[in-house]
Amino acid sequence: MAPISKSLASYPSLEGKTVLITGGATGIGEAFVEHFFDQNAKVALFDIDTNAGEALADRLGANLPPGKSRPMFLNVDLTDIDALRKGIEDVRAALGAITVLVNNAANDKRHAIEDVTPESYDAGIAVNIRHQFFAAQAVIDDMKRAGGGSIINLGSISWMLKQGNFPVYTTSKSAVQGMTRGLARDLGKFGIRVNTLVPGWVMTEKQKRLWLDDAGREAIKQGQCIDAELMPAHLARAALFLASDDSSMITAQDMIVDGGWV
Repeated sequence: MAPISKSLASYPSLEGKTVLITGGATGIGEAFVEHFFDQNAKVALFDIDTNAGEALADRLGANLPPGKSRPMFLNVDLTDIDALRKGIEDVRAALGAITVLVNNAANDKRHAIEDVTPESYDAGIAVNIRHQFFAAQAVIDDMKRAGGGSIINLGSISWMLKQGNFPVYTTSKSAVQGMTRGLARDLGKFGIRVNTLVPGWVMTEKQKRLWLDDAGREAIKQGQCIDAELMPAHLARAALFLASDDSSMITAQDMIVDGGWV
């Protein structure tokens, strides 16, 4: 990660907080891990990509100053709710109460309507929204005891743009915003804030490798107000704000970071 510009904000309220990031080994999730780590939070990440997760933890954990610990990586299949719950217990035991949860993990694999089966539909829901609910459920007691916390659910502008070719994904991502608002109402009395961070088309290595073509570049150019690449770090900076005390009265909201596309 390039050094954080001194012109960007730092958030003292994040120092020492235990932050859990799902899907944290690569892409947007990797940026979340890097930026929360840079704020001196205690960071844990879940992913099924063991090599990438360990490499990230090792890279950030090298040459640490006294008192700062490396990120904690756990191989967790988020579609296995028992494994998810066990991973959260392990993070709690190692790092303390989890007061920031970033529900990042998802899979935007393209698929046609006619190819969707009941089994593939359930699998898409499991990887794109179900784990968000159960991860939130599993950290609520930590946040209650701490007097508050922040849950950040990752949405998508894809369904807002009426994009096709992945209907189960867009169904899941539209539902994230409804889930956020319902949880925010129930948890607000405990000082727990729940918001949706809504990315546009973020230029991760995966997106460039699998989906970005000339037609996509033209769509971005025509759609975004800001003619520049949307990068994982742009999402990470927004997540820092939503996790920090600076946003203490912000809940049940959608923070759209898309260069002005929707």
